[in-house]
Amino acid sequence: MPFAPFLERWQLVPDGEPIHTHSSDLLPVRWRGEAAMLKLPREAEERRGGLLMRWWDGEGAARVLAHEEQTGALLLERVTGPRSLVRMVREGQDDEASRVLCGVAARLHLPRARPLPELAPLERWFRSLEAASRQHGGLFVEAADTARHLLDTPRDVGVLHGDLHHENVLDGGERGWLAIDPHSLLGERGFDYANIFCNPDLKTATQPGRLARQSHVVAEAAGLERERLLRWILAYAGLSAAWWLEDGRHDEAEPVLEVARIAAAELAR
Repeated sequence: MPFAPFLERWQLVPDGEPIHTHSSDLLPVRWRGEAAMLKLPREAEERRGGLLMRWWDGEGAARVLAHEEQTGALLLERVTGPRSLVRMVREGQDDEASRVLCGVAARLHLPRARPLPELAPLERWFRSLEAASRQHGGLFVEAADTARHLLDTPRDVGVLHGDLHHENVLDGGERGWLAIDPHSLLGERGFDYANIFCNPDLKTATQPGRLARQSHVVAEAAGLERERLLRWILAYAGLSAAWWLEDGRHDEAEPVLEVARIAAAELAR
């Protein structure tokens, strides 16, 4: 059991079944009577995420209760409030959920006095889109050209969550909505809002008129130029589709490409 050394070291009591993802092993625990989550990362990106969570120090994100730098093991407060952004969307509160996400992003983007943790440059992520544009052409070329322009003319560069969406922002009760599972990037803040438009699911994301309406909502809430936001949506959706193709998941790539098509159509209006 990979959790055993940390259960002993941090005096934790198991409080649920383990969860295994492609990049981490997680276990609900109790720590000094408090609900917590033990996370053992298996990838460098996840270890960087732990450093960023510690850097945020509970400001807009779940609190780090303990951390081991060598392994990246992380003990986080377990965020258990009853509200859900996914449920809000399904109950007709899509605009309100997007405004919550924008509010959390604003808190995460605030500068801190402490030194920055290790962050991956945003440009590195878009290598997959460049490769897809050469291999598949079509809309991937437009998305890659758009991404290249955005990356060559950055604005408001800072710390990015990198995977901000409805399931990665949880109800923290009195502490407000809190982010989890960052990808720890450095780049233009507008990028962090693009993933909202591919979530909470692709059926919702591709509903007629949804992206157009939400682009106004998010641009206003985040203080972004709408046209530039649309360009980030096009670039991000192309990148996401490229990742699905890399994984051999062509069925998953097509709906995300539809988001890119809708964003491109909005830009052409």
